[in-house]
Amino acid sequence: MVATKKTKKTHENINSRLALVMKSGKYTLGYKTTFKSIRTNKGKFIIIANNCPPLRRSEIEYYAMLAKVGVHHFNGNNVDLGTACGKYYRVSCLGIVDPGDSDIIKTVSGDH
Repeated sequence: MVATKKTKKTHENINSRLALVMKSGKYTLGYKTTFKSIRTNKGKFIIIANNCPPLRRSEIEYYAMLAKVGVHHFNGNNVDLGTACGKYYRVSCLGIVDPGDSDIIKTVSGDH
């Protein structure tokens, strides 16, 4: 029971920090633009939905590892990630270019 409460709290924590990134930072939504931001070395942090196709996920993880960019696997599907971003559509990948006022990169990287 304690473990569920902790995961729920961290999930809400990530969602609130993600909302702050959407408001004050720069980001890219979607596979193609996230991939471009990794290749051009502009992306600082990547968030992937849990139902992203395995080949696509491993490809992003590989390029992120080469670029020394952090990757976080979002604890929800692409609909949940889109909702957390404040959008009305599905988002499988999210690349954070500039976190703005949010400390999501330090916080989420520390959890892993």
